[in-house]
Amino acid sequence: MGAAAAADVAQALIERLASQPAVRIIFAAAPSQTEMLNVLCQRQDIDWRRVTAFHMDEYVGLAEGAPERFSEWLNAHVFAKLPFAAVHRLAPGADLEAETRRYAGLLNAAAIDLVCLGVGVNGHIAFNDPPVADFNDPLDVKIVTLDEVCRRQQVDDDCFARIEDVPKRAITLTVPRLMRSGQAFCVVPGATKRDAVRGVLHGPMTTACPASVLRQHPACTLYLDRESDPDA
Repeated sequence: MGAAAAADVAQALIERLASQPAVRIIFAAAPSQTEMLNVLCQRQDIDWRRVTAFHMDEYVGLAEGAPERFSEWLNAHVFAKLPFAAVHRLAPGADLEAETRRYAGLLNAAAIDLVCLGVGVNGHIAFNDPPVADFNDPLDVKIVTLDEVCRRQQVDDDCFARIEDVPKRAITLTVPRLMRSGQAFCVVPGATKRDAVRGVLHGPMTTACPASVLRQHPACTLYLDRESDPDA
């Protein structure tokens, strides 16, 4: 699954770099993305010096450099491994609203070509949990409160030792901002995601399962393994 997704992302990068001077890509930070990123980083046929990278969400309240930060996870798995033209990291600080505006400005400086994302146990994309997801959100980047299911997933994924350690707030790209990407590659492994994937594929398109909106994306590919596939 990871290799298949990486091959498709690489092909999309190669094709776009052949027809335009640069590519802009958003990455998700999650264990579900590890295999795909490991394979992608091994590709020697991509001119990464013409690729600008972003990430899609970050906790509020963690110290700069804390290993639980998504920016640190992405540094280890992709950002520090490849010679990107630029890497733009979310950096929640004292003025959160200013950071949402700064990052939205960077995102909107040009089109976002590709987004690599996953789906949460509660059906979230980025940190758009069911209580805060808005398919018509007027914002591109916003501050959100994380729901209990989302925070519990971070413990179950071994990102935190206890739920008490998981921050309650985060900064995230919104649903409309993610949907405006040219192509989306959604990698969703594991049995814990099966119910969410069932909602994505077969349920109503509703913020009760935010990822269900991906059915409206003009070029989204969903990658499953046998454990996450509700139809397997």
